[in-house]
Amino acid sequence: MTTQSLPARTDSPDPDRTPAARAGRPGGRRLLRQRAGRQHHAGPLAYILLAVMAVLSIFPLYWTMVAASTDNTRVSQTPPPFLPGPNLFSNLARAWDEAAMGKAMVNSLIVAGVIALSTVMFATLAGFAFAKLRFKGRNALLMLVIGTMLVPPQLGVVPLFMMMAELGWSQQLPAVIFPTLVSAVGVFFMRQYLSEALPDELVEAGRVDGAHSLRIFWSIVLPVARPAMAVLFMITFVHAWNDFFWPFVVLDMTNPTVPVALTQLSAGYVRDQSLIMAGALLGTLPLLVMFIVFGRQIVSGIMAGAVKG
Repeated sequence: MTTQSLPARTDSPDPDRTPAARAGRPGGRRLLRQRAGRQHHAGPLAYILLAVMAVLSIFPLYWTMVAASTDNTRVSQTPPPFLPGPNLFSNLARAWDEAAMGKAMVNSLIVAGVIALSTVMFATLAGFAFAKLRFKGRNALLMLVIGTMLVPPQLGVVPLFMMMAELGWSQQLPAVIFPTLVSAVGVFFMRQYLSEALPDELVEAGRVDGAHSLRIFWSIVLPVARPAMAVLFMITFVHAWNDFFWPFVVLDMTNPTVPVALTQLSAGYVRDQSLIMAGALLGTLPLLVMFIVFGRQIVSGIMAGAVKG
């Protein structure tokens, strides 16, 4: 009786053809990286959309520079100019002198920096408490904080101005800083971030090691919350720098911020649009410099936080 050998199975994978085997061969890892890169390669439509969005985003800044480099007559013509003119530096010098932009920029830097730092710190503390600590009335207090976002800020201008006058802060920078040391938006933002990015096991491990809440916040929460804190700092700084309504109410032209100082350029019967655009360009330059210097660190921090999450 002869024994016939069974045919070999053809449906089993060849160990030499598996991705792990190919990765172990010379050049195998490079091949896998190339294939992965081809899978994530963007098509022409994606590049076209990105180019269109980039042009639409840059065009307002470009038009501001063009208008600031010409005279008022040329700006008012139809069609308007689309190439820079020769008067950029002279218009910038006029705007700097007439609007007292030097003092206004220092005031705006102080106001925006203090507000951004305090908002980040207080919002992170409150966000950690609402996200990971258990105490009576936590949900009700959180709803109260969120409910303040529904109140228009214009409703509190009169009592707030009376309070600043009673404190003797009228026409001074503390009148702009103290009412906005923390925001409900920042508290809610940090609470949502820490609820997802901070594991409960880390907090419990700190409790087991005998650390109190402030120690846990300093050693565990701050490193985890750093990406969200960077984003909140940038958003708050830009908002405080561009804020016009409350500084215009409580400050005067002797001690202005940048938006308040720019109103000096639009005074008079005939508005010099090129001069106004030059002042707007001066007020925008510090923000552009900050984005250029710290933009990469903020984006890398956001990506690191996303990978950890």
